[in-house]
Amino acid sequence: ELERRGIAWTPASPPLPGVRTPIRLAGPLRGVRIHSTLPEPERKNSPFEILDARLALALDDFCALLARHDVVEIVHYTMYRPPGELPPDLYKQIRHPAGLAIDLGAVRKADGRWLAVGPHWPSDIGAKTCGEGAREHWSRAGREIVSIACEAADLGIFHFILTPHFDAAHADHLHLEIKPDTRWFLVN
Repeated sequence: ELERRGIAWTPASPPLPGVRTPIRLAGPLRGVRIHSTLPEPERKNSPFEILDARLALALDDFCALLARHDVVEIVHYTMYRPPGELPPDLYKQIRHPAGLAIDLGAVRKADGRWLAVGPHWPSDIGAKTCGEGAREHWSRAGREIVSIACEAADLGIFHFILTPHFDAAHADHLHLEIKPDTRWFLVN
């Protein structure tokens, strides 16, 4: 599917325990560059630039949405995160240790403006994120980053979207995760 969509990628080596199809992106997705906060020379060998190919497909769909918002760059904190202790069944690995989640910190628009989750999305733990009764964001940047998260939820791109409204640990990023064999979605 990566080839069919024209996604540039390389296999991640060596193989990573718990990641079924570990890859590295070798170019932008739909015109959107995706990378960690690390300096560029460190990225090519960093485990934080590794992701499961299934997350790459979800990010390709997400980048189609971002392109409609004139976004050209995503800066994330991590995708793959080496696990502490591996479970007995490596194929049940989930979240970052499986390369199935990304912690999005900021996006850059084509005009150079940044939309950063931490400063533009004030945390209000327990507040509703999307739909009727959702917390309103008064800054233009805040409204747009929330709109992006809610549009992604409407499209069913990710199974979990954890926002600054979820808990203090997510105050500065959006946790976007896919969960294979799951038919439900959570936005908080």
